[in-house]
Amino acid sequence: MFEEFKKFALRGNVLDMAIGVIIGAAFSKIITSVVNNVIMPPLGLIFGKIDFSNLFINLGDKPVATLKAAQDANIPVIAYGLFLNAVIDFLIVAFVLFLMVHYINKLYPPAPAPVVRQCPFCKMDIPDDATRCPHCTSDLTGVE
Repeated sequence: MFEEFKKFALRGNVLDMAIGVIIGAAFSKIITSVVNNVIMPPLGLIFGKIDFSNLFINLGDKPVATLKAAQDANIPVIAYGLFLNAVIDFLIVAFVLFLMVHYINKLYPPAPAPVVRQCPFCKMDIPDDATRCPHCTSDLTGVE
């Protein structure tokens, strides 16, 4: 069982997936930093000097001025500003991934479709180089 697991774990596609997850996690940290430190401050300035990360709805009966003060006092809040940051973060990651896939697909166009012809006996599509029809099993050598 250990040998079987070792074969599975060291197979190329499993290692590729693990590397992708690790790079994705590191990329996510970069995007989160871009959102929190580069994009959200100008947006907050445009919308009247609002710090989105400090937007919350106080569900307790004790008034607090900041989200941190509410968290320190264990006051229940709905931190919709952090949610907005997460949504913007997600949209940026999704857009960057879309652009990457879009340009990679342009670099590597899809393989041409295989050439097919019709079997003269059953009229089903078959590969152009077939010598026997896989549908009706007719011999196709010497037949155009």
